[in-house]
Amino acid sequence: MNATKKIVAAVLLSAASAASFAAPMVEINTTEGKIVVDLNSKAAPVTVDNFLKYANSGFYNGTIFHRVINNFMIQGGGFTKDMNQKKTGAPIKLEDKNGLKNTVGSIAMARTNDPNSATSQFFINLKDNDFLNGDSSKDGYAVFGKVVQGMDVVRKIGRTPTTTRGFYDDVPSRPVIIESVKVLK
Repeated sequence: MNATKKIVAAVLLSAASAASFAAPMVEINTTEGKIVVDLNSKAAPVTVDNFLKYANSGFYNGTIFHRVINNFMIQGGGFTKDMNQKKTGAPIKLEDKNGLKNTVGSIAMARTNDPNSATSQFFINLKDNDFLNGDSSKDGYAVFGKVVQGMDVVRKIGRTPTTTRGFYDDVPSRPVIIESVKVLK
């Protein structure tokens, strides 16, 4: 094999290897439109794996964005349109100090006061929410990706009128349904 063919073969092999390790992307189909998110499995491997397990199992299909606060975030992935909480798997380890920040368009895991309590629920930031980032003095919320398409849909959901339903505030008056979450690559 001559030198040129060897270089071409090496470049093709390198490109194929890079493609096989490419970050997964997901398409979140909602009643308001589509949102495409680029997941960062390098920075948040446990969190991305957890999210993909829920997505691939169909868990998110028919859930809603149940907490919507304009100019803050939209949260979903755990309740049906009747506000029944879905049974989830075990919680995961917090990956909040991974270099990713709660900036506009980032997706992060929702959790309780227990840092290691995230299961299926996630939120998308509508603005830079620096106070949600972890540091050496406090735990934060693990960012695991970024919206790359459909930020207009995220903002539209953020402007949805809300009400109180039972114990829950900031619930959209008309359900915003997550019809499906599909892995694109």
